[in-house]
Amino acid sequence: METHELINHLRVPELWELRQYIRSLPTYTLMGIGAIAALVTYWYATRTKPPKPACDLSMQSIEVASGERARRSALLNSDDLLTRYYEDITTLYEVLKRGLRVSRNGPCLGSRKPNQPYEWMSYTEVSDKAEFLGSGLINQGCKATNDQFIGIFAQNRPEWVIVEQACYAYSMVVVPLYDTLGSEAISFILKQAEIAFVFCDTSIKAHSLLAGVERGQTPLLKVIIVMDPIGNDLQERGRNCGVKIVHFKEVEDEGREQRRPVVPPKPSDLAVVCFTSGTTGNPKGAMLTHGNIVSNLSAFLKVTEGHWVPLSTDIHLSFLPLAHMFERLVEAVVLCHGARIGFFQGDIRLLMDDLKALKPTVLPVVPRLLNRMFDKVHNQANGLIKRQVLEFAAWRKEAQLQNGIVCRDTIWDKLVFHKVQDNLGGRVKLMVTGAAPVSETVLTFLRAAIGCQFYEGYGQTECTAGCTMSIPGDWTAGHVGAPMPCNIIKLIDVEDMDYFAVKGEGEVCVKGPNVFKGYLKDPEKTAEALDADGWLRTGDIGKWLPNGTLKIIDRKKHIFKLAQGEYIAPEKIENVYVRSTPVAQVYVYGESLQACLVGIVVPDPETFSEWAQKTGVRGAYEELCKNQKVKQAVLEDMVALGKESGLKSFEQVKDIVLHPEMLTVQSGLLTPTFKAKRAELRKYFRSQLDELYANIKM
Repeated sequence: METHELINHLRVPELWELRQYIRSLPTYTLMGIGAIAALVTYWYATRTKPPKPACDLSMQSIEVASGERARRSALLNSDDLLTRYYEDITTLYEVLKRGLRVSRNGPCLGSRKPNQPYEWMSYTEVSDKAEFLGSGLINQGCKATNDQFIGIFAQNRPEWVIVEQACYAYSMVVVPLYDTLGSEAISFILKQAEIAFVFCDTSIKAHSLLAGVERGQTPLLKVIIVMDPIGNDLQERGRNCGVKIVHFKEVEDEGREQRRPVVPPKPSDLAVVCFTSGTTGNPKGAMLTHGNIVSNLSAFLKVTEGHWVPLSTDIHLSFLPLAHMFERLVEAVVLCHGARIGFFQGDIRLLMDDLKALKPTVLPVVPRLLNRMFDKVHNQANGLIKRQVLEFAAWRKEAQLQNGIVCRDTIWDKLVFHKVQDNLGGRVKLMVTGAAPVSETVLTFLRAAIGCQFYEGYGQTECTAGCTMSIPGDWTAGHVGAPMPCNIIKLIDVEDMDYFAVKGEGEVCVKGPNVFKGYLKDPEKTAEALDADGWLRTGDIGKWLPNGTLKIIDRKKHIFKLAQGEYIAPEKIENVYVRSTPVAQVYVYGESLQACLVGIVVPDPETFSEWAQKTGVRGAYEELCKNQKVKQAVLEDMVALGKESGLKSFEQVKDIVLHPEMLTVQSGLLTPTFKAKRAELRKYFRSQLDELYANIKM
């Protein structure tokens, strides 16, 4: 076929015809696909115009007139920060009320049983149930005041949101609890927040709370309200330790019979005390007001304005923990527009089944899930031709992203990426990733493959959820976006790490209506996080890029996040492992793009040979360091010691290298006070660390 004939053929309005044409070619080769692809891409580009960016993408933040080199979002017309997007939303109580109005009593919260479709509660049902439950709590002895704290110890499910809205309707404060905190930390939280009432999803969690009462750790706990069916053994155990065990529906029915008038909160009232797991010591309770959360919600809507239009027909799949603010913020965005929230079945292994059943349009994710998606797609392209086609398709769609075009109706979507999209339900319009950094390669590829508005944000609980976010039209990776319209950001000098604000580098500090009010009953920790002028010091090191976006380049303290968002304090872990008999020195390493820790271990030269003999291996010191059986024995000894010392599973190393040379001051790897120079150690062992991660199969 001549070129002009091919071009004429490409003028068909439906791309499926082109797909049929390609399949009819006598030789279905990469070269043939590439030639057609170039023409198709040109044909498509001449007919597709990207939406106009909301600001000049070459300068996405602007310096404010404070003299501190602080920057604000270029989406704002002045230095006044955004506190609300809708006039009728100033609190989270009003979020649900607006959703009820704009949805015209549409579906609100949905759940499903295995192999069953989703069943939905309407906005009126949810609103009424929340007020019934809040009334029931008052009848049980709660007060409709802002110093009444209510614990929620449950997985994501409709009842979680109903309890939350019940608290908001009567000006009470939500305190989420979650399994990974550990029993000791949960007991600390219950005591610190003086919590007498806790909602649990299962009897198992209720039993664990009663154990804390029996140990004398939580004497103030008086009522446990269970969502699932409860047995006589739980009620009997509760009676024995002076705790009332009540079923969720019983409290709701009591409130239905004696409904109380609502006591709506003010924007300045506390909405939630969100305890962060921390790294050492007890968890810290970040106090967030309704105004904090509404300002962050409003900033998200301002950033996506004109590019993502939230509709009452939108559907969100809730599987990220509601105990964390990232998921809660997204759900508030969904609820205020009268859209639906469908909950996963509670088993992450069934998530793909839930995605296909629900077909969500809004999907917040974390890097660990993105990494798995990326790996799965590339593992399935297991032949040379398949791999080349995948790479070529990604290259063509990434070129469109660079021009601001986000779509999923190209020939490459039809031929290559439809499986990725179908696995997510096939209707996703908006994705947001946060909680930890994501690889540039992974983010760029999945933006192209999924073909939806895909934002990356950065923040922490202390600034509600996000303080920066990518701006529509800038679909490049390698940065965390510009300041959100609800806050300003400045960088301050960190002299001992050679970062200086005058060079556009330094510790990231945040100020605005989304910044928290401090840590509950912990003025010392509050003073460390908030300065006298209200600046939140994040502990992260950032760098301003020429286009006004922020790049996170380091961590001020030796604390970091793993890919799933858990904080790690490596020095605490090293202090545990160094007590292992064969270990003389240990360097624990992790990074935010990885889901686990690895380590460099220097065995004790004086005792190692004798210790190794117990594993049945003899040899010289250097030979033993190369022996895989010995290495595995050392690793097992370290992990056993870590477990005995209370290290959580994500704090344990997954693999190690035995290094035969001591780390010394003379080698530049230790300070004169024999502390690890972590940056130098990272550089020195770079190849070994990369190899460890390459060999780990999660």
